[in-house]
Amino acid sequence: MLKANTLPDEGVQLPSTPRGARLARRLAVRRMGEWGFPPASDTSCTVALLVAELASNAVRHGRVPGRDFRLRLTAFGAPTRTIRIEVSDAREDRLPVRPQAPSAEDETGRGLLLVELLATRWGVTPRVPVGKTVWAEVAAPSPLAALPPVARGRCR
Repeated sequence: MLKANTLPDEGVQLPSTPRGARLARRLAVRRMGEWGFPPASDTSCTVALLVAELASNAVRHGRVPGRDFRLRLTAFGAPTRTIRIEVSDAREDRLPVRPQAPSAEDETGRGLLLVELLATRWGVTPRVPVGKTVWAEVAAPSPLAALPPVARGRCR
């Protein structure tokens, strides 16, 4: 059973429900803190938003009854780090498309536009044995763990 405060290096399987998407975001913020990025930092908030959008899309558009989605976060590089977010689902027939600007009347369609704007780069790859992985990368400064926190808040 998954503890709500852990995110293993190999990723974590979460239920394809709104609750699973919320848990994905919380786990990402916790992992960012472990890597030295406080919850209210720009980097942590950006990663949290990207995870929320990709997990929400996996639940909404990639859900296959009885199948979960997987979240994986990795960090690499120095002195500038790259944070890579991977959200995998079991649906291979519904691939994300590059976003177009929605009209003012559209009630949906802004999620991937946010991903396009916030991520350094993003894409989709096939998932073995079935499904797809939507990934996004964020360039991050050196971790802020050594600096005094300016705000003890949460991402809005």
